[in-house]
Amino acid sequence: MNELTKKWLIVIGSGLLVFLIPVPAGVKPIAWNLLAVFVATIVGCIVQPIPLGAISMASLCLIGFLGLAKMNELLAGFASSTIWLIVSAFLLSRGFSKTGLGRRMSYLLINLFGDKTMKLGFAIMFSEYVFSPATPSTTARGGAIVYPIARSLASAFDSEPGPTAKKIGAYLMQVGFQSNCVSGSLFLTAMIANPMMVLFAQQAFGIQISWMQWAIAAFVPGTLAMILIPIVLYYILPPEQKKTPEAPAFAKAELNKMGPMSFDEKVMLAVFLTSIFLWATAPYTKLDATLIALGSGAVLLITNVLTWKDVLNENGAWDAMVWVGVLSTIAGLLSKHGLIAWFSKLTVASLGGIPWMWTLLALLLIYLYTHYLFASITGHVAAMYPAFIAVAGAAGAPPMLVALSMGYFSNFFACLTHYGNGAGPIYFGAGYMSQATWWKVGFVMSLVYLICFLGVGLPWWKVIGIW
Repeated sequence: MNELTKKWLIVIGSGLLVFLIPVPAGVKPIAWNLLAVFVATIVGCIVQPIPLGAISMASLCLIGFLGLAKMNELLAGFASSTIWLIVSAFLLSRGFSKTGLGRRMSYLLINLFGDKTMKLGFAIMFSEYVFSPATPSTTARGGAIVYPIARSLASAFDSEPGPTAKKIGAYLMQVGFQSNCVSGSLFLTAMIANPMMVLFAQQAFGIQISWMQWAIAAFVPGTLAMILIPIVLYYILPPEQKKTPEAPAFAKAELNKMGPMSFDEKVMLAVFLTSIFLWATAPYTKLDATLIALGSGAVLLITNVLTWKDVLNENGAWDAMVWVGVLSTIAGLLSKHGLIAWFSKLTVASLGGIPWMWTLLALLLIYLYTHYLFASITGHVAAMYPAFIAVAGAAGAPPMLVALSMGYFSNFFACLTHYGNGAGPIYFGAGYMSQATWWKVGFVMSLVYLICFLGVGLPWWKVIGIW
């Protein structure tokens, strides 16, 4: 039996297993059948016998052919403006990459602050921070923009995999990776699954989470976590080379190779800054976040910074559009037919009157450390986020607090393993440290993030009225 056949058997078997279980009391048969398809879809997202978008489309068609939903219901997930926010953010990301603006900004930071190893770590971290609002793909941000620069810097200091790995390379790889994990939590548009979670929260609680609400709530704990990354790693993964006087010269040489800013770079920078400004002022201007993103993409097309061919070739955007739309559709159907409410009541009843704060904290910790079992943020979010927010909400936890805290955890839990997100295999594949060391560092950093997002985040969220 080949590997592909095994994967398909796992996917189909998981769905059949749920389907063959007698429908529990209080659950509609249609809801249970939808659950069977949903479970098979999630398992398919994890093992991926075919690409994620293809799995999602097949699931959508199966629901239709089984008569579990009407056509207008099947396409409901694609009607959300959030879908187009994702697509537009991908176009901004392509603009960064195509124009070279991302590389230029990173080299400028290194030129300014890179004379010491820790300051070099801060430059890499800040690069992730700056690019995160306009790059929803952590893989593209980390793998295509930041990683090549970090890897080049390591080589510039003769730090290569093997005996010289600890000289500086291992430190830079971890700073880049850990920053990539946390930066996804900072903005609604910083990670592809963030808008999907906003949709799930809307379906579960009827709440609207704006781009600015997400950013304000994330600012204090997220910024603190980002600042601590280069510092903590400096002590738990100490680089042998403490000073890097050659780094600014290296960055300056790369900038000289790039030459002056091109027209396309200037337009890209103006569009990026304008987008951030408009997203930040949306509570006052009442401009929709999706409209701002679409407008930014339109400007890039009008000025020919991006061509229509670039848009058509942005495979990640269209792939995301399919699977986010499908998962949103299925989640909405499960909620409509009462399965989420039934599961929440059942779970809350079993908790025996535990205060909602303790319930939420327990769910967050379970949610965090179960990521060891997932090689996909998307799969993890789709499998557990809707159910966990429903349980926390049913226990009495404030909906906005539940939705946002789970959302932030859905990003930094990738820190645990070398397969935690798309950027993980890229950084780990550089070969600067063993898997055991990677996992040890990841666990320590998860504790740091817990302190930031719970120890500091909870009081901050209280101050700004989240709970």
